[in-house]
Amino acid sequence: MAERNVSGRNVSEDPTEVVTWKKEAPGIVHVTLARPPANALGPAILDGMHAAIDAAEKAGDVKVMVVSSALDGFFAAGADIKHLSKIDAESFTAYGDRMRAVNDRLAAAPFLSVAAVDGLALGGGLELAMACTLRVSGPRGKYGLPEVRIGLIPGAGGTQRLPQLVGRGRALDIMLTARQVPASEALAIGLVDRLTEGDVVEEALSLAAELTAGASLPAQLAVVRTVDAAFDLPVQQGFAFEAAQEQALFEDGEAAEGITAFIEKRRPDFA
Repeated sequence: MAERNVSGRNVSEDPTEVVTWKKEAPGIVHVTLARPPANALGPAILDGMHAAIDAAEKAGDVKVMVVSSALDGFFAAGADIKHLSKIDAESFTAYGDRMRAVNDRLAAAPFLSVAAVDGLALGGGLELAMACTLRVSGPRGKYGLPEVRIGLIPGAGGTQRLPQLVGRGRALDIMLTARQVPASEALAIGLVDRLTEGDVVEEALSLAAELTAGASLPAQLAVVRTVDAAFDLPVQQGFAFEAAQEQALFEDGEAAEGITAFIEKRRPDFA
């Protein structure tokens, strides 16, 4: 096991230790990040997230993945700056590709995902949270993309996903000033979807239970795809994509069971 010393503490670089997961309920898997002191997104966390996504896809029965942190005050504080200080341009490209690959896989996964944040979600940490389908914040959540302060841009999806969530002007304000957005403002501008005064993981798991209760996962994923298409396609192409998605669900999905259950006044039995 590779370890390094941070502020006098041994920090594991074993992906199986810094990223762990467990099944919380039928259809729900909970992934926990734990790389002190701040969950910097070094190779260990990135490899661990790939392994968690691999395991969820292999299981075949995961409907919602909840991603949270075991570290008090941090979701993830961003890229591993110490790692960046020691690498050349070619290695920087490879590192950026690894970060983007995790986020892109999470965003395109065959299940929904919920980020549970009650601390700092900065830089790559916010980009990871934005790659999730939804975000739940605790009162201590703070959000930012401060890369301009070190002469970079949010290059793991931040410049693309943040404007989709909060709009161009607000996104530029957040990125150009490098400021930290408090939880209440994040909720008001749509950066997070729920704000709780209670335990953020419990709230995220409660939301995951809502998402798995009586809803068709193929239909939910189709909703996500069609909403995303609203940002990517001209409006008429978006309408056509929406129609195609609905037709496919009717022909190949679980619509027959849902319609029958509605008529029979019972809960649908989706796979």
